[in-house]
Formats: sequence, C-alpha cells, structure tokens
Amino acid sequence: MRERRRSPLSGIFGLAVTILVICAAMPAHAQSYRQGVSAFNRQDYPSASRVFIPLAERGNASAQTYLGYMFESGRGVPQNYTEAAMWYRRAAEQGDSLAQYSLGLLYDRGQGVPRDVVEASKWLNLSAAGAPRQAREARVRIRDAVTRKMTRGEIAQARMRALEWAPTPER
Repeated sequence: MRERRRSPLSGIFGLAVTILVICAAMPAHAQSYRQGVSAFNRQDYPSASRVFIPLAERGNASAQTYLGYMFESGRGVPQNYTEAAMWYRRAAEQGDSLAQYSLGLLYDRGQGVPRDVVEASKWLNLSAAGAPRQAREARVRIRDAVTRKMTRGEIAQARMRALEWAPTPER
C-alpha cells in the first residue's frame, strides 16, 4: 500500500482552522476587555470607556476599576468623583485590591464620598493584604499614613470592619 503524503499547507490550514475555532469559542467579553485595555494603553480613553462601560455594568471588576480611574481623572469621560467612587466600590466589594486602594484614598480625601478615615483605613488594609508583591510596600506606607491620623478607637473599628469584610461577586 502506498503512503499518502500530506501537503505542508494542509498542516498550516489545520492550524489556522484550530485558531479560528478557539477564537470563536472565546467569550466576547474577554476579547472586548483586551480591546479596552489596548485602547486605554494607547490613551484612546473615549474608545476604552465605550468598551469598559458595558463590561462594568455586567459586573467585570477589572473594567469597573478602569472606569473608576477614568472618572476620577476625567480621561475619556467627564471627571466625576462620585461616579469614580461608585465604580471603585463595585470592584472593591468583589475583592479587586487596586479598587480597594483607590476607594480608600477617596475616603481619606473625601472625594465623591464623605471623608471617613475609618472607612479609608478599612479599604487600605484590605488593599495592602491583597496587593501584588511589587505594590505591597507602597500601599502599606499609605495605609500607615492614614492610620497615623486616627484614634485608637478608630483604628480598632477599621480593623474590625476589614476582618468582617468578605468579597461578594456580582452576578
């Protein structure tokens, strides 16, 4: 019996079909999230906001954190600390440590939320605990700076709130 030879193109074609099938099976929100990050990194903030808003509304914590930053800084959307705090809170409640950090800073400064050092300390404590290794030291320094403004009772209250807190994913 004769062995049938395969064309080198058949291997490439098969690979291309496999890639197309994988990409088609990939959730659209994962693709659009990457498009939002790409637009953000290109500093095309209006395009990034158009991608992140529907994702954030559906509960994507990372998109919520990006939107919080965009509203806080006025990039691609009108600057609005209240809106920033709302998006940061939604992501922070899900356990996003960058959103927890940013929300803590808003509470410390009283931007978009009432100034509240206890709530600021709670979020900064949670953020420091969940921070990536390279960000932990800086977050601890900020947390400690806020703590130095507090009474012993306020520190105890903030620690208790942080201990009682548990992430709640949006669904």
